[in-house]
Amino acid sequence: MTSNHLDAFIVPSTDPHCGEYIPEHWEARKWVSGFTGSAGTIVVTLKEAALWTDSRYFIQAAEQLKGTGIQLMKDRMPGTPSIGKWILNTLQEGSRVGLCGEVFANQEVEDLHSEITPHLSIVSTEDPFDILWENRPSIPVNPLYIQPLRYAGKSTKEKLADIRQEMDLAKVENYLLCALDEIAWVTNLRGNDVHCNPVFVSYLLISQNATTLFINKQKLTEAVKLQLEESGISVADYTEVFNAISKIDSILLDGRTTNHAVFNSLPATCKVKIQKSPVAYMKAIKNQAEIGGFHQAMLRDGIAMIKFLKWLIPAVEKGGETELSVSNKLEQLRSEQQHYLDISFDTIAGYQHHGAIVHYEPTSETDIPLKAEGFLLLDSGAQYLDGTTDITRTIALGPVTPEMKHNYTLILKGFIQLGLAKFPDGASGTQLDILARTALWKDGKNFFHGTGHGVGSHLCVHEGPHQIRMNYMPAPLHAGMTVTDEPGLYIEGKYGIRTEDTLLIVPYMETHFGKFLQFEHLTLCPIDTTPIDKEMLTAEETEWLNNYHQTVYDKISPFLNTEEKTWLANATQPL
Repeated sequence: MTSNHLDAFIVPSTDPHCGEYIPEHWEARKWVSGFTGSAGTIVVTLKEAALWTDSRYFIQAAEQLKGTGIQLMKDRMPGTPSIGKWILNTLQEGSRVGLCGEVFANQEVEDLHSEITPHLSIVSTEDPFDILWENRPSIPVNPLYIQPLRYAGKSTKEKLADIRQEMDLAKVENYLLCALDEIAWVTNLRGNDVHCNPVFVSYLLISQNATTLFINKQKLTEAVKLQLEESGISVADYTEVFNAISKIDSILLDGRTTNHAVFNSLPATCKVKIQKSPVAYMKAIKNQAEIGGFHQAMLRDGIAMIKFLKWLIPAVEKGGETELSVSNKLEQLRSEQQHYLDISFDTIAGYQHHGAIVHYEPTSETDIPLKAEGFLLLDSGAQYLDGTTDITRTIALGPVTPEMKHNYTLILKGFIQLGLAKFPDGASGTQLDILARTALWKDGKNFFHGTGHGVGSHLCVHEGPHQIRMNYMPAPLHAGMTVTDEPGLYIEGKYGIRTEDTLLIVPYMETHFGKFLQFEHLTLCPIDTTPIDKEMLTAEETEWLNNYHQTVYDKISPFLNTEEKTWLANATQPL
């Protein structure tokens, strides 16, 4: 910083493709700070440092930042300044703020620029970690594989034709895709460059007459090369993208998924159309083949979950089980299912006080034994060739307190009420969010993470553009979208509770007021009824739970042995 005349440097959690989950090569914020959560930004000045992260990681960050001298900033909480305001208050007039434009979304740079200028200036630099980070992991070169058309449901040629229609509407000749899940979806290819996310590091430049994939060619098998050729896609080296876009006349870009360095490579004469990626919506609305794949993946995932739940409590009572051992057991049972490829994220297995750490992942250093009492919060999922799963269950391993039962039932009420929603086509997730929180709010309680996110079709477990959350998210909801339903409650130092299913948005009815939608539960797994305070449930909520459990039994039991069927029959008994 001193040699480059910088007074501050900002390190985000993203990569050149603005991803949430990224290859190790770009995990510089983790390397600088020691904080391992997936979301966070650190600002380093010549005298101090501060790290911003969201509510999922407040407890984890506080632990991991101890003794580092890095101040924890609880993002979006009252009294926490934005990064821009903190920099303004910390630095002197005329100071220079550095960042690597290759790992910053252009919109974020523009937002920061508007907040701190004219008092401070922003300097976009080369990546300093090529020099500073000894033994930095290299950019992955894992081979790609084909997502079969029977699961993709639509050919790459058809997808490109749809995209070019959007380009016509925007009156541009080119469209650069930077988001890795969008590139994977368009090309009907998958990769292994990001842990648990089947994507590959690349750019895709679509023009009216040609399409080019910018990628390390080592990744391309002969079968992949043939599919790209048949789809009309040529291949160029990954870094050639900057030269290619430096010569174009007009382009469509999404400012939140395109990095600042790409923008800076465009010629001054280029007509740039900034809008939300049309591919994000195309990908989010699943076709019939993708929906069919989700149903099959959820069925197999449900079988694995039920085998696990049948095994769990007797194993805990016997002794010797820990958070890590049960995580490994569940992964083993999933791996026995057809089309299983990987977990979809690192399993969150939080026993008692660890359950209050929203995104807690057990390690050899933090692992603790399980006892036949209290709550185990288990959030997990898998990547199958035909679908991606995400499920959370909170399990009573033995006796729980009346307070724990009360809070467990509050979460269940919110989970059911959101799942029962009927709403107009085009409503936003923010308009539905209150349904998951009403029972909590009446009790003076709340949770600060989102209530629901989209799920990819053998793609990223977190998928936009739609979400269900308390803060305003205007992205409309449409039939064919998947979304999770996952309210939670976290009592620091004691326990955490979360219940989650993956849902599919489907038509409900059409009247002269328009089209109305509803949710279909894709997840098939019993919800633990032992911690429920039955008096707290309405008749409607009890009826829903009984019907859901009957559906789980009817769909899963044909694939179970006699002992497993008996266990499932008991687990799904009507209240």
